[in-house]
Amino acid sequence: MQDAADMPVTRVEVGLGARAYDILIGPGLVARAGDEIARRMAGVRCAVVTDENVAAVHLDALADSLGRAGVEHSAITLDPGEKTKSFGPFERVVDALLGARLERGDLVIALGGGVIGDLAGFAAGVVRRGMGFVQVPTSLLAQVDSSVGGKTGINTTHGKNLVGVFHQPRLVLADTAALDTLPAREFRAGYAEMVKYGLIDRPGFFDWLERNWRDVFAGGAARVEAIAESCRAKAAIVARDETEAGERALLNLGHTFGHALEAATGYDGRRLVHGEGVAIGMTLAHRFSVRLNQCSADDAEKVEAHLAGVGLPTRMADISGQLPGAEALLTYIMQDKKVSRGALTFILTRGIGRSYIAKDLPAAEVLSFLRENHPG
Repeated sequence: MQDAADMPVTRVEVGLGARAYDILIGPGLVARAGDEIARRMAGVRCAVVTDENVAAVHLDALADSLGRAGVEHSAITLDPGEKTKSFGPFERVVDALLGARLERGDLVIALGGGVIGDLAGFAAGVVRRGMGFVQVPTSLLAQVDSSVGGKTGINTTHGKNLVGVFHQPRLVLADTAALDTLPAREFRAGYAEMVKYGLIDRPGFFDWLERNWRDVFAGGAARVEAIAESCRAKAAIVARDETEAGERALLNLGHTFGHALEAATGYDGRRLVHGEGVAIGMTLAHRFSVRLNQCSADDAEKVEAHLAGVGLPTRMADISGQLPGAEALLTYIMQDKKVSRGALTFILTRGIGRSYIAKDLPAAEVLSFLRENHPG
C-alpha cells in the first residue's frame, strides 16, 4: 500500500507575479511540510501557531517533519474557538514571535483552521513589518477559503475581521488526510464555502456538487477535486483583484448576513460556526435577490434545498437561542467591511452562478427584509 506521504498532490498556483505561491492539495502533506518548506525557503527558522485541539492530533507530525528537514522551530499553542481570534491571543502570539528573536526572513506556520490561519497571518503581517508565513490548514473551510488569498485579521466587539491586513502566504499545504479527523459539523461548515464558488460564477461546479456531494463527504478523489476546484476559483479572483478593490468582493457572497449573525451570537461556536453563518447568509442573499426581482424563486429554493440537504442551517430560526432584533442585526451589518461611506453593499445574484455587487442598497429595505426573516 502506498504511503500517503508519497502520494502525488494537486498543485494550484496563485498568480501574483513575484509573490506567486503554490497551493498543494493531497494526503500526507503535514508529513512532507519540512521538505516543502526547506526546498523553497532554505535556512529559515519557524514558529508554529496552533490550537490545543489541532496540536493534539497534528503538531507532533509537523514538528517531526520540520526536524527531519533541519528546520529550527518552536510552537505557540492557543485555546480553540472563534473567541481566540481577538486582541489578547494576538498579543500573546506577537510577544512570542519577538521573544523567539525571529527575523523578518523567518516564517510563521499556521497549523489549524480559519481562526488560527487568520490570527497567525495577521501576526506575521505586522511583526517586523512583515514576516513570511505558511498556511497548513486542517479544516475544510480553511483549505478551500481562508488559507488562500492573504486576508488576515481578528474580530472585535464591533464585528468580525475588522482589524487586519492583506498578507499573502508563501505556501499553502492542504493535507486532505487531516480532514478525516474533523467533526461532521465542521466538515459541513467548510462545505458551505465550496458551494459559494459555484454560486458566484461557476454554475457547472454547483451542479457537480449537487451530484457528487456524498462522494466529497466520503473522501478520496472527489474530495481532492472539489478542494482543488474551489482553490482554482479563489486563486483566479485573487490574482485579478488582490485587495478587494473590485470583483474580489464577490467572494463575500453570504458573508455580510453571516458575519452579522456571528456577531449577534457573540462568536459562540456552540450556537453558530462561520460556515453555518455563510450557509444562512447565502440563502438570505438569494431570498433578498428574489425580493428585489433579480433572481427567480426557483433558484433560491434550489440553493436552500441543497444546503439543507447536506445538513446545513439555512434560516435564522435554525440558530439555537434568541437573536437580537432586526434593528440590532442591521447595526452589525452597518459595521461590516462591505459598507462604504455608510452605503450598504451586498453580494446578490441574478441566478445560480450569476452573482454581482449591489451597491447603495437602502437601509430601510434591508431592515424590512430582516424583520420578515427574523424568527422573533
